[in-house]
Amino acid sequence: MIIIESHRKKLESLQKKYPNSIIADVTSQAEDGLVKLSPFYPHGNIPVPFSDGVTASCVEAIWQGLKVFETCDVDTSLFTNTTMAGLKRTVRKYGKPIGHRKGVNGSELLGYLEARHQIYLPSYKWVLENKVQNIIERLREASKTKTIVLLDYATNCDVDDPSKPLSHAFLIKAYVEGLYPFGSKKEESTSLDNIQLTLFND
Repeated sequence: MIIIESHRKKLESLQKKYPNSIIADVTSQAEDGLVKLSPFYPHGNIPVPFSDGVTASCVEAIWQGLKVFETCDVDTSLFTNTTMAGLKRTVRKYGKPIGHRKGVNGSELLGYLEARHQIYLPSYKWVLENKVQNIIERLREASKTKTIVLLDYATNCDVDDPSKPLSHAFLIKAYVEGLYPFGSKKEESTSLDNIQLTLFND
């Protein structure tokens, strides 16, 4: 079993709440190999969605680099940032965000949830499938007999909730369980899609 908890909680309280569990930090602050699961980790050569031949150092660089603000367009310089720092582009500096560009040279701007589905989720999935499969397999095996608590700064486990940043720890859990990116919502979403399809076909 895999559980998502806040990185801000005290280790002692987590150990008390989840006795005999494996508590694993998967943030950019992790002090072991699990840091490679962070969206900030510079794996390199990650394909930028809708941008033929363009790659980036990390998932966060793609997410921030394709963001468009009132006073600033895409920033491809972020794609070569390998420091795990200086990746955030803020409202204070650039003004109100107006969307994510669908590709470096794309003409279409995606809304926040559209961008999450079409840019962030596939980019992070690519990393899980191509850069950290050994870690994923270890988590999958361990989760069969142990409770694993993944620590993340964000704990939003609803990919369709735009009010909070999405937890990448949840995406790890969903991928390990074969339900990426919806987790336990997958069956519910499929049923809803079938209902909608029936309605449209009536």
